[in-house]
Amino acid sequence: MKLAISQSSLPGPDDITCVELSNGITVLARSNFNSPSVTVSGYLAVGGLFDPDEKLGIGDFVSAALMRGTEKRDFQGIYQALESVGASLSFSGATHTTGFGGKSLAEDLPLLLELLSEGLRQPVFPEQQIERLRAQLLTGLTLRAQDTRDMAGLTFDQMVYKGHPYSRPEDGYPETIQSITRQDLVHFHKKHYGPRGMVVAVVGGVSPEEAVERVRAALGGWENPDQPDPPQLPSVAPLEKVISQRVEIPGKSQADIVVGAAGPPRKAEEFFEAALGNSVFGQFGMMGRIGEAVREKAGLAYYAFSQMSAGIGPGPWSVSAGVNPDNVEKAIDLIRAEIKRFVTESVAEDELSDSKANFIGRLPLALESNGGVAGALLNLARYDLGMDYYQRYAGLVEAVSPEGVLAAASKYLHPDKLAVAVAGP
Repeated sequence: MKLAISQSSLPGPDDITCVELSNGITVLARSNFNSPSVTVSGYLAVGGLFDPDEKLGIGDFVSAALMRGTEKRDFQGIYQALESVGASLSFSGATHTTGFGGKSLAEDLPLLLELLSEGLRQPVFPEQQIERLRAQLLTGLTLRAQDTRDMAGLTFDQMVYKGHPYSRPEDGYPETIQSITRQDLVHFHKKHYGPRGMVVAVVGGVSPEEAVERVRAALGGWENPDQPDPPQLPSVAPLEKVISQRVEIPGKSQADIVVGAAGPPRKAEEFFEAALGNSVFGQFGMMGRIGEAVREKAGLAYYAFSQMSAGIGPGPWSVSAGVNPDNVEKAIDLIRAEIKRFVTESVAEDELSDSKANFIGRLPLALESNGGVAGALLNLARYDLGMDYYQRYAGLVEAVSPEGVLAAASKYLHPDKLAVAVAGP
């Protein structure tokens, strides 16, 4: 059964404005005059890839400090300005980029962009605020060390991406966060923050022309001639056998398991085959085949699902499960058996059709809000998908065959070449 989507409701070349400013910032805008508000989202080309090993987490630290005080406003002044008009603004660090997102009434867009510009261009990293932030970051790392799910994921990344930047946690380690000085933050910001490669999406009750001019007024004069290009991402060495690692966390009543390998990047030709295959395997309904086999039938897990995190580089394709510590080996054996079935037998037509209908049907839901549309526009830029991508989307999904799913699954997953991470008592 084919599910039709009204093409006119989807973002496309006719209603997305894309302008590159003279300093390298790309502005994407789409109006929605049914909404009195406006969403501003985007990213800069600076992230954890730039972190030196001995200062791991500095990119995340800097992004978290941008709202702690600027040349024009202190911490309280920033939040008072936002709260006075019911607006919001935040920054977040990631591996490849530093993201930002804000929301306000359309009439307050100039103030929102002014605060965004101040945070990006004029942070002052006040000593007292930095120490408070450091304490919060260290508390988060202490909690991470006691979280079986987090530690299983961290250990999995270290095995799959050994010697690769993806093996490193963006939030660093306690010793690296302790070693970062205020001057380190100032230097990192001065060197790496700049307009080249930056993308800003503006969606809501404002015309695209006004949106572009507002961004130009706030950020068009920003320059950093020394801004470095993002480092080249090395290839990931494929696993040659099953490797396992356990992290002991005393006093826990649950063990968490992550099993898998490196998957495709977002721009891989077989992305849709892998994504739909993953839906059948461990996402759709009650978490697909994995949920059915490990949780529902065998009763071995509190939760069990698969995920494929395709991004700029080859993100992980993995199965996660939370189990009674006594059931760890049984659960791992059953997961590996399901992986073997997934990479040797084609998915059934009805399984694939259900997932296709789900993918196509949920797209309009994801685009119901200004924030959803802004995120969609950013994906067009981040992965160079083309302005007509969402209008082609249903066709791309419908074109996937069981044979294509099997080819994609067998390319990235092998039951005898997996990383197995366990964290628990």
